Amino acid sequence: MAVWIQAQQLQGDALHQMQSLYGQHFPIEVRHYLSQWIEGQLWDNIDLENPQEEFKAKRLLDGLIQELQNKAEHQVGEDCFLLKIKLGHYASQLKSTYDRCPLELVRCIKHILYTEQRLVREATNSSSPVGGMLDSMSQKYQQINQAFEELRLLTQDTENDLRKLQHNQEYFIIQYQESLRIQAQLSSLATLPPADRQLREPTLLNKRATVEAWLTREANTLQKYRLDLAEKHQKTLQLLRKQQTVILDDELIQWKRRQQLAGNGGPPEGGMDILQSWCEKLAETIWQNRQQIRRAEHLRQQLPIPGPIEDLLSELNSTITDIISALVTSTFIIEKQPPQVKATIISEQQAKALLKNENTRNDSSGDILNNNCVMEYHQTTGTLSAHFRNMSLKRIKRSDRRGAESVTEEKFTILFESQFSVGGNELVFQVKTLSLPVVVIVHGSQDNNATATVLWDNAFAEPGRVPFLVPDKVLWPQLCEAINMKYKAEVQSNHGLSEENLVFLAQKAFGNSSNTIEDDRNVTMTWSQFNRESLPGRNFTFWQWFDGVMELTKKHLKPHWNDGAILGFVNKQQAQDMLMSKPNGTFLLRFSDSEIGGVTIAWVAENPNKAGERMVWNLMPYTTKDFTIRSLADRISDLNHLLFLYPDKPKDDVFSKYYTPPLSKAVDGYVKPQIKQVVPEFTTANPDPASGNPTYMDHGASPAPVSHPHTYGLYPPMSESMLDPDGEFDLDDTMDVARHVEELLRRPVESHWGSQQS
Repeated sequence: MAVWIQAQQLQGDALHQMQSLYGQHFPIEVRHYLSQWIEGQLWDNIDLENPQEEFKAKRLLDGLIQELQNKAEHQVGEDCFLLKIKLGHYASQLKSTYDRCPLELVRCIKHILYTEQRLVREATNSSSPVGGMLDSMSQKYQQINQAFEELRLLTQDTENDLRKLQHNQEYFIIQYQESLRIQAQLSSLATLPPADRQLREPTLLNKRATVEAWLTREANTLQKYRLDLAEKHQKTLQLLRKQQTVILDDELIQWKRRQQLAGNGGPPEGGMDILQSWCEKLAETIWQNRQQIRRAEHLRQQLPIPGPIEDLLSELNSTITDIISALVTSTFIIEKQPPQVKATIISEQQAKALLKNENTRNDSSGDILNNNCVMEYHQTTGTLSAHFRNMSLKRIKRSDRRGAESVTEEKFTILFESQFSVGGNELVFQVKTLSLPVVVIVHGSQDNNATATVLWDNAFAEPGRVPFLVPDKVLWPQLCEAINMKYKAEVQSNHGLSEENLVFLAQKAFGNSSNTIEDDRNVTMTWSQFNRESLPGRNFTFWQWFDGVMELTKKHLKPHWNDGAILGFVNKQQAQDMLMSKPNGTFLLRFSDSEIGGVTIAWVAENPNKAGERMVWNLMPYTTKDFTIRSLADRISDLNHLLFLYPDKPKDDVFSKYYTPPLSKAVDGYVKPQIKQVVPEFTTANPDPASGNPTYMDHGASPAPVSHPHTYGLYPPMSESMLDPDGEFDLDDTMDVARHVEELLRRPVESHWGSQQS
């Protein structure tokens, strides 16, 4: 269903959020009447940070305007007259707004579509098993919005009180000026004759007494007004602090945590629209109250009245400044790790010192080129951001390592700094923030170990930790959740690790014989077991093996994993037990126990050395190198003795859609060579060249002499077995044969071949 159709069914706060996306920058009518066209364009294919993509954005802008004009022209009849004028106006308006900056239009529409999809998804999920969680989230959001409404009313109330106080104080000053005038008149009586003085003095004294009594009474009233106003501001600031704590210490921390898990392949952290809206409301409310407190202070200075108000206002001013400082410094965050403003790479120890407010000025652990960037304001989204397009690390200074720690376990972070002022340089803020930990490597061979360090940190770091402390051991179910998240993200599949897969991994990691996931629920795995200590009898760690499986699947096996064609996490004995109960020719695919990034085919067949006996054979593992020569599906197609994918699926039903189409027939006397996988013990005769089929070559040999009719002398004799005692076949040992055959096939067809083909 189109997103716009679903978006129109939103209700309550979600509908309000959706409506707030639109305005003069992009009218909601344009979204409505061009919904199908808008959702059909490839907005995500445009890189907003690449100025060279501007021509694509311009083409989309022109297309949008043309669609609007066409829509306007097709509006006929009296009822459509106003709509026709509106659509034409919107076409002109959008052209005027975005003609010089078409990338901003793309940014705007991408933001709108993303937010609509999120709102629709959240509304849809509310009826799912996680609906309770979403209901709880909605309730929390409602509480936050209610608190904002209470703050709005409190701020409006103090604004009204402040105006009333100002009005009363102005009237007090007028009356005070009147008392001074009366006093001046009394003083001037001394120059009058006694008779005149006696006549006028009682009236003036009476008047002065009345005014002074009023001034005394009104001074007490003003003092009470000031104290009442200060108490209301105290209440407002208490609620502001509480609201800010909820948003910054709860919601923002949770967003950062989701961002951290997204680095391990977790769900996207989501946009910052709601957080940004809340922070903007906080800033607006804080600033309004700060201005009120300053006006109250100005009124006190204008008319000093002895009492506790001076200390109260000083305390309020200090509190409101602390609140706005906390908001500014806490919301200086990195939305897309790592970028922002001025970047410096620092070590773990330097990060600790920074958070303790120790002097770290000019300290760094390396040199970053192009590490300064001007922030840009994006009007459509209301964000201020900086993008480091050419930032690169020139030099790194490593610290002394602890114990068995390797360079791929040493964590650094990117420190981003900026300075800006609020209220016309009235408040100047120095803001800093740290990226998630990074590991600096100098060679691709270090990548998997560095990835392990980052994965462990992202998965198990506690909010508010001292940089960059993580537990040395975690419960096995916690690690299962982390590696499953990573596996699904890397392979780009919803088909993650099953309980059976996780049981296999536990057996591999701990060398135990657990049968269910519950058996390992309370077992812990240390960092050393994860990626320091080699697995028993191997020269690689648990993570290195798992990462190899992940890379192989991502690069070459993704469609087969998604189809459920790869069991993968099965050991040799389990494969044998599973296959021995199945008909000959049944096979399965499992990840190699002995080689990083290898997958092998196990199948059941007759034992050629013992009549009537069946056995399970295992090909030597395929790796990325093998699949760059010929794909898994084509290799399975080549092996005619493989008939059924475990448990009982005909192999062509599963793999045929991935087979490479056959090559064309020979042209001008030349045959196009094609590599074909053959296991000699299980091969049939090569196809007759007279049939016009391409000529193939073997990749294997037999443990015992086997007759191969119609080989035409292409293959040199093979006397040694290439299947090991466990039934594993070494493909590498036959590559010389492959090259020999391929060289022969490049030659012109011999006359005796030509006679057979004719």
